[in-house]
Amino acid sequence: MKISTKGKYGLKAMIDIAVFGKDNCISIKSIAERQHISESYLEQLIPPLKKAGLVKSVRGAGGGYRIAMDPKDIKVGSILRALEDSFSQDCCNEKTAACPETCTCCVSKSVWEKMQASLNEAADSINLAELATEYKEINNIE
Repeated sequence: MKISTKGKYGLKAMIDIAVFGKDNCISIKSIAERQHISESYLEQLIPPLKKAGLVKSVRGAGGGYRIAMDPKDIKVGSILRALEDSFSQDCCNEKTAACPETCTCCVSKSVWEKMQASLNEAADSINLAELATEYKEINNIE
């Protein structure tokens, strides 16, 4: 249940947009500079966030990206699910050399399912507004 770089950087980008893009659009370049993420990598993260309805793009002079809804309504779980190929424990989803069964008879499957439910519950209990507030406090931003 490891969160990939996509998930980690995407979450950082969303926090950045929530903090600095409240009243205006934020450019990929400015996010990249503040968060120390390459622009080309960020350009790969924005489309799935946009597709999930979490960010909106604005073209033209002064364009960029902004949060698509109130940050209180955006859960960390929604961000991670938009970016991660698999935000779930997948060791029991397919046959492998380590586990030749599809877990129809494997007792440990219930452990992974409970852990996955807990992970989803935790990710869905944190909203983007909370993280933006914490970011501002840590970085002394008003």
